[in-house]
Amino acid sequence: MGKGIGNENRYRILETLMKGPQTVGQITKKVDLPQPAVSQHLKALKSANLVLDARRGQEVLYSVNVVYMATLLKKLAADLSKKK
Repeated sequence: MGKGIGNENRYRILETLMKGPQTVGQITKKVDLPQPAVSQHLKALKSANLVLDARRGQEVLYSVNVVYMATLLKKLAADLSKKK
């Protein structure tokens, strides 16, 4: 996961996706990065299992992988409670 959000631009993309599924074009406008850069960051986020994609006609919608994120947060909470 660190590789996924260890980059400020990827974090900004995830923040944008927290508002709901979006296309690369929509994300590009909101994070003010060139489309190829956004696509590369999305590829890294998808590889880290933090983002999902779904085809809608000719567009691809990207969204936060909520199930995976919830699992990570539960694991983190469990690890933190063991350290007390």
